[in-house]
Amino acid sequence: MSTLIDKLEGVLRRHEEITTRLSDPVVLADQAEYQRLAKAHAELVPIVEQFQHLRKLKRELEEARALFTETIDPEIREMAAAELTDLEQRRTALEASLQVMLLPKDPADERNIILEIRAGAGGEEAGLFAAELLRMYTRYAETQRWRVEMIAGSTTGIGGVKEAILTMEGRGVYSRLKFESGVHRVQRVPATEAGGRIHTSTVTVAVLPEAQEVDVQISPNDLRIDVYRATGPGGQSVNTTDSAVRITHLPTGLVVTCQDEKSQHKNKAKALKVLRARVYDIELTRQKEAIDQNRRSQVGTGERAEKIRTYNFPQNRVTDHRIGLTLHNLGAILEGDLDDLMRALATHDQAERLKALA
Repeated sequence: MSTLIDKLEGVLRRHEEITTRLSDPVVLADQAEYQRLAKAHAELVPIVEQFQHLRKLKRELEEARALFTETIDPEIREMAAAELTDLEQRRTALEASLQVMLLPKDPADERNIILEIRAGAGGEEAGLFAAELLRMYTRYAETQRWRVEMIAGSTTGIGGVKEAILTMEGRGVYSRLKFESGVHRVQRVPATEAGGRIHTSTVTVAVLPEAQEVDVQISPNDLRIDVYRATGPGGQSVNTTDSAVRITHLPTGLVVTCQDEKSQHKNKAKALKVLRARVYDIELTRQKEAIDQNRRSQVGTGERAEKIRTYNFPQNRVTDHRIGLTLHNLGAILEGDLDDLMRALATHDQAERLKALA
């Protein structure tokens, strides 16, 4: 408890210090510094308010204990005992909530994302499921009122998706979807299967926090940029100019192509946005491994190769293998009802991080 109180006292001192600085004429004259401090202040306010609530609860507990100890009236002692039990439960819950609030925040949580979906093993069936996952995430984004824009993509001849790369912009996008990176497995009987056998296919999802130029310095000398004529299904040309762009990042070997726009400049800008996010993701992964090389949480590692979830159609079941969660509402989930999954993954992540701090 002393450790928690010490941390909360430190937060309170920091809050008071920032409150004082926000009224400093020098800070008021510096718009960038004022906004930085105002944001830090806003993040501390909920913790300070809960800490004050905890202090009030502790005072009430002391009063209830004193009443229970000092009175000899059985009825009053019974009331005091009931109040003590209630206050203790409330204090325990509040302390647990404050522990979570004090966890270090992921600096990328408020960022927009680049979402990449690719069909894996399973041929046409994998492409069809990739299209369903694309729709699932798009529908979820609509419920959150996020802005979605397709950057690049390629389809199969029967309505499937080989690859889809899109941006999602809005409040808390990365914090909600960052646990979706990995291999998603589907088990079902394909429409083309005459024998009724269940097939297993996979789709890979990557969720990358969008990077700004200040986050990732990419030298023009590290890029090879090729332009070519955009093509449609079957390879036919879809325009008469070299508008499609392929960018290769020579130090990492990363390759990004974009041909969705008729303008070469727009395609180049989109491709650079994706490339910057991928390079930033590599750097973030390297930093996380350096900080925590002895601990491998099942949630949030960002390892693309791990099978994270199975969608079983015959049993109407969705199982997240990292946290052992099984839900029997596959249809609703594919329609974008992801709140239960998102909540469970975030709660598990918090529990793992609390365990690491213990």
